[in-house]
Amino acid sequence: MESEYNNFAQPVQKRSTGWKIFFGIVLFFSILANLVMVVILVGTVAVFTAGTTEGLIEETIVSGPGANKIAVIRLEGIINRETADEIIGHIKSAQKDKNVKAIIIRIFSPGGSVFASDRIYNQIMDFRQQTNKPVVAFMEGLAASGGYYTSVACDKIIAEPTTITGSIGVIMGHFVLRGLLEEKLGIQPVVIKSGLKKDWPSSFSDVTDEQKEYLQTKLIGPAYERFIQLVADGREELTLEQVRPLADGSIYNADEALANKLIDDIGYFDAAVELAKTLAGIEKVRVVEYKKPFSLATWLDAKAAILPRLDRTGLYELTTPQLMYIWSVEY
Repeated sequence: MESEYNNFAQPVQKRSTGWKIFFGIVLFFSILANLVMVVILVGTVAVFTAGTTEGLIEETIVSGPGANKIAVIRLEGIINRETADEIIGHIKSAQKDKNVKAIIIRIFSPGGSVFASDRIYNQIMDFRQQTNKPVVAFMEGLAASGGYYTSVACDKIIAEPTTITGSIGVIMGHFVLRGLLEEKLGIQPVVIKSGLKKDWPSSFSDVTDEQKEYLQTKLIGPAYERFIQLVADGREELTLEQVRPLADGSIYNADEALANKLIDDIGYFDAAVELAKTLAGIEKVRVVEYKKPFSLATWLDAKAAILPRLDRTGLYELTTPQLMYIWSVEY
């Protein structure tokens, strides 16, 4: 009986193994087919986006005649070098498109670095001067510090009812690692410099009152004065003397900002579109938003950017003080 049972079980085991091989082959070709589809999709996107404005996709938000377009450019998150490069590229694309009659800068940002905010401000001003076309700032919930700095370059400013704006001021901070290095790790930093102020402020020593006064005079003060001057220049309703008391770093809700003449109106995106149409002197428009086409390289770069860099450049950025137009000390 035992011999007969073994003879009967053996073919069953072979059939089971055969099915496993079959399903393995099917799974392999299924994965392969999906990879091929991804490649085809990326290629299709590349083909259909070829010839668009500077490699950008124009996503239609409001349908209308292509001869009259309003370009929407999003300014989101912390304003840094990469953000500035992207926004400047979008503005230049709009400037080259003769069908673009106005721009809406759609802002949701707490601000960022001084130089990046200033570059975006300068590009908006250049667009206005070169094209004589209007630019409307639409504050979508948050446009503080550097976000407000870029807004005052626009012809008009509209904020949503729940917007937080203001925070006109400058902040700078850095890490002091002396205690960690010396007391915890037993590392003694050695700094050799050509002059007393060469490394002010240093992550390897405590900041003195003399250093704070020096940095206030050399960095904070000039950046702050530029900020309030540009607000006064951009807001015709306000003088420099009226801006200064508002520029103590305070934040303002939409109603407060309107009362203090920091913005022109309160409304939603549709109101920004209507205002842009009025300023441009057109009735029927197509509203488009610039977006980057999907690419595997961009996706991989974005994923890589999430990981902290531990090379010399990353260490330098971590320990070097940064001058910021930002509503937060957590940057």
